[in-house]
Amino acid sequence: MSKRVVQEPLDGTLWLGRDGWTVCILDQTRLPHETVVRRLTSMEEVAEAIVTMQVRGAPLIGVSAAFGIALAMRRDASNGSLESAYVRLMSTRPTAVNLRWALDAMRAHLAPLAPADRASAAYAEAVRLRTADIATNRSIGEHGLKLIQDVLKRKKGKGPVQILTHCNAGRLGTLGWGTATAPMYFAHESGIPIHVWVSETRPRNQGAALTAWELGEKGIPLTVVVDNEAGHLLQRGLVDLVLVGADRVTSRGDAANKIGTYLKAVAAKAHRVPFYVAFPGTTIDWTLEDGVRDIPIEERSGREVTHVYGADAKGRPAEVRVTPPSAQARNDAFDVTPASWITGLITERGVCKATAAGMRKLYPESAPRKNAKAAVRKPRR
Repeated sequence: MSKRVVQEPLDGTLWLGRDGWTVCILDQTRLPHETVVRRLTSMEEVAEAIVTMQVRGAPLIGVSAAFGIALAMRRDASNGSLESAYVRLMSTRPTAVNLRWALDAMRAHLAPLAPADRASAAYAEAVRLRTADIATNRSIGEHGLKLIQDVLKRKKGKGPVQILTHCNAGRLGTLGWGTATAPMYFAHESGIPIHVWVSETRPRNQGAALTAWELGEKGIPLTVVVDNEAGHLLQRGLVDLVLVGADRVTSRGDAANKIGTYLKAVAAKAHRVPFYVAFPGTTIDWTLEDGVRDIPIEERSGREVTHVYGADAKGRPAEVRVTPPSAQARNDAFDVTPASWITGLITERGVCKATAAGMRKLYPESAPRKNAKAAVRKPRR
């Protein structure tokens, strides 16, 4: 598929190569045991990188797809090529709504243009989306920081603020600071003592492999725990705040995130611990109301459950089976936390209650009218 780039300087998670047109990514399937940069030279390579989760996280998936369109236009800028690239990239990951948002934006921007103008316009628009995501994450961090400051005040300055997170809603899943991790970075940089409980996030271990890696690089104190320990930590009063990301949020505040998020929300509410979901406005699907009923849930290969990727005693990448050869596995990649279990939503425009009214207040230009019935889209299974 893509070629390995040796000793290429890292610039976040996705950037243009020195030639000005290839797309460079940090291969997240190789972390934390190897740091591998890959150079993508075609739309199909971008699609494969999304499917195999070399790039992952709702905002990063969207921006990656935008660059996939740019690569397609560089090769063939015809109407047919634009449409086929749109359809192919849209099929890669069904749950993250940022994918659809970015592809819709690219198609709307390019369709009116003459084919000769599309390639340069596509790259310019993809770069704009990348830059906008960085600014959005900064705003999420600034708004979320206030919540951490409030916790520290309630603790009368006796830190650290204990934060529980799940999966990876960090800079590896976005551009810049991440969503759920952005407030953590801002708190750490401002001198607020924090400690992060990092839930391992089976079956792909994005917490143990990715969140622990990126927070550790910034010197943020953390402890990796098995997914099933979250309830125990909450019960013992060892968590002050839960911060997670989202791949799709409905118009009334239901949030789809990595499988295992819902159980943490239930446990947090049972023990009266604030549970916040951080995401950009592009993650909101205004056409949906009932997330449990309507958000399509991606089902991935059972091999991700039956096998574990890691490193052997010599530090070499290795994969081992953990189940009997005959065992079958179900692998739903996401679950949905209803708005009633969520304390609040953190966006680039501020913090609001997880209600339709709260979201309308932040996004009046996008939200459906109060009495309007949202369109219901049949889930893809």
